[in-house]
Amino acid sequence: MRSMAWWWIGLVVVAVLSLSSGGDAVEGEEDGVTYDGRSLIINGQRRILFSGSIHYPRSTPQMWPSLIAKAKEGGVDVIQTYVFWNLHEPQPGQYDFSGRYDLVKFIKEIQAQGLYACLRIGPFIESEWNYGGFPFWLHDVPGIVYRTDNEPFKFYMQNFTTKIVNLIKSEGLYASQGGPIILSQIENEYQNVEAAFHEKGPVYVQWAAKMAVDLETGVPWVMCKQADAPDPVINTCNGMRCGETFGGPNSPNKPAMWTEDWTSFYQVYGGEPYIRSAQDLAYHATLFIAKNRGCYINYYMYHGGTNFGRTSSAYVITSYYDQAPLDEYGLLRQPKWGHLKELHSAIKNCSATLLEGVETNFSIGPFQQAYVFEEANGGGCVAFLVNNDTTQNATVQFRNNSFGLLPKSISILPDCQNVIFNTAKVNTVANERITKSSKMFNAVDNWKEFRDVIPNFLDTTLQSNTLLEQMNTTKDTSDYLWYTFRFQPNSSCTNPLLHFESFAHVAHCYINNEFIEAGHGNHDTKNFSMDIPISLIDGVNNVSILSVLVGLPDSGAFMESKFAGLTKVEIQCSETELYDFTNYTWGYQVGLVGEELQIYEEENLNKVDWTEIDHDSTNQTLTWYKTVFDAPTGDDPVALDLSTMGKGEIWVNGQSIGRYWVSFHTPKGNPSQTLQNYIYIASNGKVKILCSESYVLKTAAKSP
Repeated sequence: MRSMAWWWIGLVVVAVLSLSSGGDAVEGEEDGVTYDGRSLIINGQRRILFSGSIHYPRSTPQMWPSLIAKAKEGGVDVIQTYVFWNLHEPQPGQYDFSGRYDLVKFIKEIQAQGLYACLRIGPFIESEWNYGGFPFWLHDVPGIVYRTDNEPFKFYMQNFTTKIVNLIKSEGLYASQGGPIILSQIENEYQNVEAAFHEKGPVYVQWAAKMAVDLETGVPWVMCKQADAPDPVINTCNGMRCGETFGGPNSPNKPAMWTEDWTSFYQVYGGEPYIRSAQDLAYHATLFIAKNRGCYINYYMYHGGTNFGRTSSAYVITSYYDQAPLDEYGLLRQPKWGHLKELHSAIKNCSATLLEGVETNFSIGPFQQAYVFEEANGGGCVAFLVNNDTTQNATVQFRNNSFGLLPKSISILPDCQNVIFNTAKVNTVANERITKSSKMFNAVDNWKEFRDVIPNFLDTTLQSNTLLEQMNTTKDTSDYLWYTFRFQPNSSCTNPLLHFESFAHVAHCYINNEFIEAGHGNHDTKNFSMDIPISLIDGVNNVSILSVLVGLPDSGAFMESKFAGLTKVEIQCSETELYDFTNYTWGYQVGLVGEELQIYEEENLNKVDWTEIDHDSTNQTLTWYKTVFDAPTGDDPVALDLSTMGKGEIWVNGQSIGRYWVSFHTPKGNPSQTLQNYIYIASNGKVKILCSESYVLKTAAKSP
């Protein structure tokens, strides 16, 4: 095994622009939240609000105060989060709100720092989260069809939504009770699948809206990406360019709101990171305010965080929206954070006129437009001068003055005379995240290994005369499902070729307990196949195929009917001789032995025999590794450098910090992720690491 390093993570900052962070939440004489066609009205005051998504389970309670404080300093007024059904109700009627799942503690921290909150209950959330946030036990409810006019689904959806609302009410956290929550969301981007349910889709939308409103939270409800959101629920926009794509509120009495302004994009294994510039973010946020009279913009994500454990959806990497204004570790990503802070300050500087003034817009050039907000009787005046030319500067005349506009930019004039901000002019200097090696793990003697057991057909207790669907078989208790069978070929089978097709993500193939080959699909294809030359012995042969899912699907219609796992298995001996095992007697084992014994827990380490690492082994699969060491000192973020590993999952002090798949390279030949966020430091400073499913390479030292 090559060295695995512990890295210190920090920032090199060339310069930082210091700006006002904007005002805190304002208390008016009237409590609660209402709205009209111009804006939300909070405690009697109109507000233009900037919001940032921070998901509580994608960080830790220790990180929450700092993340929220940095968002506030960046001019954010609202923290927006989903509610994660599968975390909170892992089994019907059994609830968990502890640790990273402590929703109430998270909301109270937002309140303590003087910000508002938007609670997106869903309970379908998508969010590149395993199974879209649904607990897998829903799959086994008789007669259930998700997200439609289906009584079993509606029963459990209403039950969980009510549970969350009552929990929040009991803590007095809605704005109508003096708390910070000013908005709630029901459902999530349902319009994407509504047509698939035909006449039942609109019926379900009406039901979901009424169910939510009847819970009487005292704050408005929204439905994102839902043009037919029933009154009084507000339809909102999701996307990167809502100033150009949003059709507007479906009623003149509803304000224009943007619930997901994507600051980057999620990344998948084998995919390159998506980089969205600070200029592009600022341009489209400003356009939404100027053109659409937008009053609420939420950056998705403001801090993405980490998909700990097995929480990410299919093929999604452990790091989530690392290119957000706050990176995975909560560090400022410049110039994005600083440029948006400038924008927020500029808008808040003239928000009263924006909210009270009359808007006009007119052309000031072939690709240029002016949006003007002006109060009556010589009051305030705000102008947005837009240059839609993506390549050329423009000089425009506005109110007897000449203004130069950068390509694809918007200038903000808070008095219709002087420019205080241009979306394409970045004053904040870029920084760079650096890593510093703190510990090396290149000493093989410090590691122990346990090679997991490869089951044969006779070892299995679950057997079937057909290929079973993987998700229904594992119940999402493991990424792994063994498919095993045994057979005796004819003597004429001299050049056998194993062919199989799979709707899973990865497969490891073994013949008579010997590893033959591994293969995998990718995020953009629904299935993959393999053709593997194999050697068979005279007599009975054991074939074991380990099928692996790297997360469950997170979206789409009829999720309860989606299929994963092997669909076809054949061994071809010649052009005329073929063994078809698709309908054959198969044996199954859910998960790995190490998983079943939970050897990642301190008290279970001795349930298996750990041995010295084989110095000469290469490409060894299904091997667990463990080591113990002293944690690095200091308060800086830390990560594990897994660049010399292959694929698997990693536990630190009994906590899974997520999957890794370093061996799956991007088209440019790089791993999608090598640094694994590590935050579970033992109180006594001792750290235990376990890794599974790794492909082991020979040991080599790595310099800091």
